[in-house]
Amino acid sequence: MTLSGSSFLSGFLQKSRGVAIVDGGLATELERHGANLNDPLWSAKCLISSPHLIRQVHIDYLEAGADIIITASYQATIQGFKDKGFSQEESEALLKKSVDIACEARDMYYSKCSQASQTRVSDAKVLTCRTILVAASVGSYGAYLADGSEYSGNYGDAMSLDLLKDFHRRRVKVLAESGADLIAFETTPNKVEAQAYTELLDEEDIKIPAWISFNSKDGVNVVSGDSLLECASIAETCKKVTAVGINCTPPRFIHDLILSVKKVAIKPIVIYPNSGERYDPDLKDWVENTGVSDQDFVSYVNNWHEAGAALIGGCCRTTPNTIRAIYKALRS
Repeated sequence: MTLSGSSFLSGFLQKSRGVAIVDGGLATELERHGANLNDPLWSAKCLISSPHLIRQVHIDYLEAGADIIITASYQATIQGFKDKGFSQEESEALLKKSVDIACEARDMYYSKCSQASQTRVSDAKVLTCRTILVAASVGSYGAYLADGSEYSGNYGDAMSLDLLKDFHRRRVKVLAESGADLIAFETTPNKVEAQAYTELLDEEDIKIPAWISFNSKDGVNVVSGDSLLECASIAETCKKVTAVGINCTPPRFIHDLILSVKKVAIKPIVIYPNSGERYDPDLKDWVENTGVSDQDFVSYVNNWHEAGAALIGGCCRTTPNTIRAIYKALRS
């Protein structure tokens, strides 16, 4: 990427009429297609067992109107793959594979768009040739632990900035050099991990832009209790971070969180909430009947955009139907 991160994203948003649509939940859709994700690797397990399902979910989201698709690397780490018996080289190849699959899905989608244009096929699918970005997902250290600590930000007293940088360093480097358009540091639960990301971007001279998104369970702070304003400021001051925002957070909190981020950030704001359901780390599942319907979720969308969000999508438990409804709300 030769453009600076800010000019790259501003150009992309200009082409998208000021607002771009991010895809939705991956794991829910993989399970709907038959995948068993009861594994420490979670959705990254499918990089090994069923990459075709990942590719299909990416295409489903593009056909629902997503402008940005996020790779299946959230819980994919070199350490996690090594725990499964893979070598360093094999682990790095699986990280790269997550980007390859998303790029293949984008190519297949473009081919469908071309065919639809030639044959004038029209149905419920969004088949329009547009700029589509592939974002390489980097989940937190807590995601690797697979104990729900990305929802608490509590890594214990022994965890430090240097240890976090060592944990993420090679993974970030590999993903950045795999052909993705940007890096998505997702579900960041505390200030120290945000600091680790920004320092890595500079230390490793990462060439593609990144966004950093945080999660909140009270609508005020990030889940660790760290100040959202302090966390967002860390992202805002890093030249290689091109957007800052919130993900995997209940929709009811998003409007006020956007206003909080705006107090310290002038960069584009990315938001992709979950369905509002609550994750139980003991059951390793989402508690039903605690979320909102697609209709209720989408009722917030225009308010989020008016409040300042420039990239809007969904996280856990949202589906292509959710994204299709967001597309209709924002593109009408």
